[in-house]
Amino acid sequence: MIRVVLPHQLCRLAGVDGEVRLALEGSVTLGGALDALEARYPVLRGTVRDHATLKRRPFVRFFACKEDLSFVPPDTLLPGAVASGEEPFLIVGAIAGG
Repeated sequence: MIRVVLPHQLCRLAGVDGEVRLALEGSVTLGGALDALEARYPVLRGTVRDHATLKRRPFVRFFACKEDLSFVPPDTLLPGAVASGEEPFLIVGAIAGG
């Protein structure tokens, strides 16, 4: 069971409050976590990743255990602390400005 923290806007869209918990089979990869999120909450399809290419949307970032995973391949294993549910997987809306 992994924990996923979504930006406020996506929480409202999906109708959830707070963290989302997802059960994953086998290896816990970045792509697998996103697949499970979109399968459980179909309204989020296309908001985090492009429908056709499955690439991350430009203003969405992924973090786990204080690491930026936004540019890693989807088959990258998530850190053990995330896979065990000890730490959350964060989906963050990018903030512009200076």
